[in-house]
Amino acid sequence: MGGDLEPATLIAAYRHGLFPMFLQELEGVVVWWSPNPRGILPLDSLRVTRSMRQSAKRFDVRVDTCFADVIRACGDPLRERGWITEEFIDAYTTLHKLGWAHSVEVFDRAGQLAGGLYGVRINGLFAGESMFYSQRDASKVALMSLVRVMRETGMTLLDVQWRTEHLESLGAVEVDRERYLALLAEALASPALQP
Repeated sequence: MGGDLEPATLIAAYRHGLFPMFLQELEGVVVWWSPNPRGILPLDSLRVTRSMRQSAKRFDVRVDTCFADVIRACGDPLRERGWITEEFIDAYTTLHKLGWAHSVEVFDRAGQLAGGLYGVRINGLFAGESMFYSQRDASKVALMSLVRVMRETGMTLLDVQWRTEHLESLGAVEVDRERYLALLAEALASPALQP
């Protein structure tokens, strides 16, 4: 517990398998997490249904065109168990400006932001932080697009923090901390290409 959300602190944390979250009970205190087991989504295990493929045709996907809008939508205070505060938004927006944090954005045919996700990229690692949708399947389309970009650029590890029921339905699995740290070391050593 404790510390700050400065860029160097955040990147060092991700390099060591940690990520920050605020707990509502500990107002204003950063808590650093390294779950055991850890949720990951193997890139070759993403479950893409026929309906997801059909939904993808209704949307336009972009990368890093409106990071602030995506993180704000993920941090909507009306969302259940919301933990993304203004301090987090400021910290990750700074990371985005420095080239570490990225967003995948899904727009409908009218040009409205319908869903998306954001996270931190270090070499072959993408540490997914949060995703949202305002239209059915939009966050799934964002995830499909992220996995495609990761595969095309030689990235190897998609960290989803915890295996929730929703993420499990999309192919997420759990690995123990020792296995996660080995996968992390491989991903950090990977000379992945820029998208």
